[in-house]
Amino acid sequence: MSKITIWFIKCALVYLTIATLLGIHMAMSGPMYPYMPMHVHLNLLGWMSMMIFGVAYHILPRFSGKPLWSDRMSVWHLWLANIGLVGMSAGWVAVGLAEGRSLLIVFSIVQGVAVLLFVVNMFKTIKAAPTPVRPTGG
Repeated sequence: MSKITIWFIKCALVYLTIATLLGIHMAMSGPMYPYMPMHVHLNLLGWMSMMIFGVAYHILPRFSGKPLWSDRMSVWHLWLANIGLVGMSAGWVAVGLAEGRSLLIVFSIVQGVAVLLFVVNMFKTIKAAPTPVRPTGG
């Protein structure tokens, strides 16, 4: 596996652990849990998306028969996705404060840019795939 695949999977596992611990805390705290948005984002963007990114970086180049279009873009993606998620988590904690909403917006944009880098990198990687030749029946 490539280093980028390994790093995304490791990050996914860390976020799964944190989200699970928050879930346990949420179950013990009752229905008015203030950190539910953080729990949700750590599960969806942290655990699920990071795992999908890691697996996609491993599988899609192999399916396309071509190397990843941009290793550099995948590294930027890794950093921005993690910065965006951690920043959004801090924003959800601070959402009651005046600057909380601004943190959420800024780090949501960072996360959006990270996803865009992934999408472009994957499109370029699978576009490089050779078109299969179909046999003519005749």
